[in-house]
Amino acid sequence: MIAMMTSRTLRQSKDILGMFLGANTRIMSTKKFSSSSGSKEIEPIRKSVFISQSYDIFTNLALEDWIYKNYDFGNHHVLMLWLNDPCVVIGRHQNPFNETNVSQLESAGIELARRNSGGGTVFHDRNNLNCTFFTPRERYDRKYNLNLITRAIYREYGIDTEISPRDDILLHGKKISGTAAKLGHPNCYHHCTLLVNSNKNHLNESLMKNEKAEIKSKATASVRSATKNLADVNKNVNIQQLLTAIGYEFLRTPAEKLCDGGRELVMQQRGFQLINPTEKWFPGLSELKENFASWDWRYGKTPNFSVQKNIQLKSDEQSHDIKLNVDVEKGLIKNIDLMLKNSTENMPIVSSLIGQPYNENNFERITNALANVSSENVKSVLAEECKNGL
Repeated sequence: MIAMMTSRTLRQSKDILGMFLGANTRIMSTKKFSSSSGSKEIEPIRKSVFISQSYDIFTNLALEDWIYKNYDFGNHHVLMLWLNDPCVVIGRHQNPFNETNVSQLESAGIELARRNSGGGTVFHDRNNLNCTFFTPRERYDRKYNLNLITRAIYREYGIDTEISPRDDILLHGKKISGTAAKLGHPNCYHHCTLLVNSNKNHLNESLMKNEKAEIKSKATASVRSATKNLADVNKNVNIQQLLTAIGYEFLRTPAEKLCDGGRELVMQQRGFQLINPTEKWFPGLSELKENFASWDWRYGKTPNFSVQKNIQLKSDEQSHDIKLNVDVEKGLIKNIDLMLKNSTENMPIVSSLIGQPYNENNFERITNALANVSSENVKSVLAEECKNGL
């Protein structure tokens, strides 16, 4: 983990990034400038726009986490702009099976990722812009960040957007941006998506969950909303132009006041920097990426849940209503039970799937197996229940 970096590795990281970003960039440094009289002066807050050169969701999540853990934002605010290949990203406390059809995503070659912040599930592709605002915790201000984005959209394209009470950005009443945050000490970040010209068919299909079964879970559920692309109202909107517009709006806006500092303020900032997220530039990044891409993080971190479905078992000419219940802990199938109608007791099922990862395909394997249960087995189960007074 990055927290376990040796002092030598951290020094190496500082040296490399110092060469890359400039001698004044600091990583978790508390040094202040002093006047000639020896008294301390307040160092001005300067800004940088980092543009990731990767389209891999796990690399970009790792880069975001690395910057959050290693930078000192006391006098240096950072906006990270990044794009991803098609993927679905869930919040830290969410259940992926309650947000999407995981088995279908895998068949379509669309990655599923779990981020470190809360909030709901979103779809990313290369026509969806991601913005991450890094500041110290005491200067966390998502309204400032969202207003900055809406100002950039209006300045560049003359498109009016609004910020909802839920801190979404709306265009003609439909959502073009969702928001989430990671609040730590001393650092924090606020990040949001921005639908520019995303493939809405892929978006809708990717966020369509399996309705064939009921999931009982205490995980955070997404609030589903109608969405819109900026390009739906102005065909001239494109990713690269908007990325630049938002970057410049960030640089021309004072760090602690939402007003226009113009070109003069832009010239005082650290400007745009293309970021190559590799182990060479960011020691420890590979381990962070490996963690974000791991099954344990993406699925094993899912809060415990159960999946239930009403099925019918037939014996001779009769049918019997039974509820199938599958308990899942840390992403693995723990128990499979049947519950007869009007019964308070569960009948456990022995299966080779116990201890295996839960997914929609494995749940379907269970239901298909039960559909093929012989009438004699059904009679045997019902007879046993009758002995118990049912």
